Amino acid sequence: MPTIQSWIVNRLFIPGFSTRLGTTSEQYLLLRFMQRTYTELYPGNDYHHLQGIIDQYWSPQTPYWLVASLQNPQEFIACLWLGTAVDQTTGDTYTHIFILVVAPEYRRQGLGTALLQMAESWTHQQGHHQIGLQVFTNAQPALSLYQKLGYQPRSLLLMKGMAKNSASYPILSISQES
Repeated sequence: MPTIQSWIVNRLFIPGFSTRLGTTSEQYLLLRFMQRTYTELYPGNDYHHLQGIIDQYWSPQTPYWLVASLQNPQEFIACLWLGTAVDQTTGDTYTHIFILVVAPEYRRQGLGTALLQMAESWTHQQGHHQIGLQVFTNAQPALSLYQKLGYQPRSLLLMKGMAKNSASYPILSISQES
């Protein structure tokens, strides 16, 4: 019986498209996809720090897949990167979607749904019983897709901007008692 990786690489992804596992030497493509998606949501920022995230989390146990059209198989138009995380309430491991991105001109053609189905197949193969991801609140098309496919909010990340001037905050003294 073929492994999920060979099955995914060798089968026709959806009509007109194919997918395959990314390689170590193609990590720069993962970075480009990450930079592209963050720039789309939050233009004007420098996203060079994303290389550090890839360096920290990429391993053979965190596979990523690249999608290309059959007309231009050297141009990758979508990407899915998966890993494993721990549910802090139960201690159970689960599949975490680091990134799922489809180039804007290829959206609404079923690629996101197909990539999420691949993620669910990988989740099953890993023996995990849940799958999770983080999505920005201003990524409404992505939110709609996830909700349509049964993903439900589980937590809420809250952020507060802080003044850059340290004089605005009292100095804390931290001493350890023996």
